[in-house]
Amino acid sequence: MSGTMTDEPTPAAPGEPGACAAVIVAAGRGARAGGDVPKQYARIGGEPVLRRTVGVFAAHPAVSTVVTVIHADDAALARQAVGSAPVHFVTGGASRQESVYNGLKFLDNMDPDFVLVHDAARPFVTAEIIGRCLDAARRHGAAAVGVPMADTVKKTDGKGVVIGTVARDRLWRAQTPQVFRYRDLLAAHRAATGETLTDDAAVAEAAGLSVAMSPGSEDNFKITTAGDLARAGRIARASADPRVTVVGHGFDVHRFGPGDHIVLCGVRIAHSRGLEGHSDADAALHALTDAIFGAMGEGDIGRHFPDNDPQWRGAASDRFLRHALDKVAAAGGRPINLDLTVICERPKLAPHHDAMKQRLCDLTGLPPARIGLKATTTEKLGFIGRGEGIAAQAAVSIDLPDTV
Repeated sequence: MSGTMTDEPTPAAPGEPGACAAVIVAAGRGARAGGDVPKQYARIGGEPVLRRTVGVFAAHPAVSTVVTVIHADDAALARQAVGSAPVHFVTGGASRQESVYNGLKFLDNMDPDFVLVHDAARPFVTAEIIGRCLDAARRHGAAAVGVPMADTVKKTDGKGVVIGTVARDRLWRAQTPQVFRYRDLLAAHRAATGETLTDDAAVAEAAGLSVAMSPGSEDNFKITTAGDLARAGRIARASADPRVTVVGHGFDVHRFGPGDHIVLCGVRIAHSRGLEGHSDADAALHALTDAIFGAMGEGDIGRHFPDNDPQWRGAASDRFLRHALDKVAAAGGRPINLDLTVICERPKLAPHHDAMKQRLCDLTGLPPARIGLKATTTEKLGFIGRGEGIAAQAAVSIDLPDTV
């Protein structure tokens, strides 16, 4: 297939030294990714892969022109995908190498100093990656983004049997963008016509050019399979709605006094004594409520429910917990898990464990597997060991939008 130009190139304006153009390669079919359209037009995070990729280059201050090389059948898809981004389209060839060459020839009238070549299916390239690679190319004449090899590399006999271990200290996994002096790469591609080389760095190397490596990123991966597309969707959603996990800790103590029962986790437990407090003295729910307020940066339970306010006299402590959880929901958050420990000598809490845990599930909406509930003693030591009161401590983790 010949390289048909779908837009006319614009010559570089006089007095623009160091002009840099980007060639985005998007002419592949991407069959391994599945779907109804080629992978570069699939949507991740609500927008096409190609739009995300092109947008990074179109917004970069060092890039003056963006050329996207597309399949002859994809003109309508491509224009819809890039939206309002200022992009020239060029028809690709039968191979990636031919497609890049078509994009390079399209830039002949512009004659940029440097050209970046990037795979459309790497939508998580960043301005920082582009800038680092361009700086390296300006120092060395050519540069490719990559990630140093971390895994041990084995060489096999072709049948799966290891015949050697390859030293990895000088190995990199190549990514894109790859940046070159424009005329150097154009000449290298012209010389490589008919060859089958895997990337533009290989084309440059075959022409005797020196290529430096520049740090990339694990997120700058190429979408190839359906699994890659799913991974890209997760990354896109996370970047569109960044979240953070916050953790809070709470502690509460109540003294024993007259009474015939106590309340823990909202469960009434018969006992020879009661617990003293302005509300129902549920130390477990008070500790949990304080943990949530702490995670949210909302102070402590006394700030929200002062013990000198008569409206809270004898109040059920689940009201306090619900108020704290309402704060979480209003902030767009949700509890992830909680861990609660009740510390006392008497009464024995094992017979009431299941009822207490079920009540925590009902109040928080968390499944049993996300709730830790434990009871312990102080081995007869201290005020708890002397039977003077009950303590509780709680830890909670909460998922929140990252608005800081």
